[in-house]
Amino acid sequence: MAAKKGGGKEARRAELSAAVQRALLVRGLEGLRLRDIADEAGVTPAAVLYYGDLDALVYQTYQQAIERYSQEREQAADQFADARDKLGACIDNGVASGPDDALTRLLFEYWPRCLRDAKAAALDSALTERQIAVYASILVLGQAQGHFTLQDPPRLLAANFVAMEDGYQMEVLAGRRTRTEVIAALRSHARAVTGHQLRP
Repeated sequence: MAAKKGGGKEARRAELSAAVQRALLVRGLEGLRLRDIADEAGVTPAAVLYYGDLDALVYQTYQQAIERYSQEREQAADQFADARDKLGACIDNGVASGPDDALTRLLFEYWPRCLRDAKAAALDSALTERQIAVYASILVLGQAQGHFTLQDPPRLLAANFVAMEDGYQMEVLAGRRTRTEVIAALRSHARAVTGHQLRP
């Protein structure tokens, strides 16, 4: 970080954010220290503090991870006009690649803080709502296009998808299930709730 003095404040902030992410993935949230971030960034702890205290830096990193995760999923679904293809893309894009999936791990590292911190809980709720909104819009579209036959309200079904995903993500991150197994399970659920077999 210190070597790129001409890069400007935003470039240094981006480098620091990457250092926070690396430190979080190595140390975990509860064991994270300012010194860990400084070491990853190649600067002193005092230089890190210029950009905020430890809680603020972690919160900002979590915000950025949520935005990245959400945008990737939304963009994957937006490539298609047919709700069947949208739903397949939504499922495929939301599942971790494996235990070393950095973005998904980062989101789950932060989750326990939501139990004690209202600010963190609000951010996590925003992530959940955003994922529910994606699924719900696809289910409504599929019904309008005549592809899906829904037995329950779209928002309820969408919330169930997200809850299943969250549970399965932990299994993938723990190495107990593969991405392929989880996608197959979610596609099976999709068939059950929409009455349609998604295309491969």
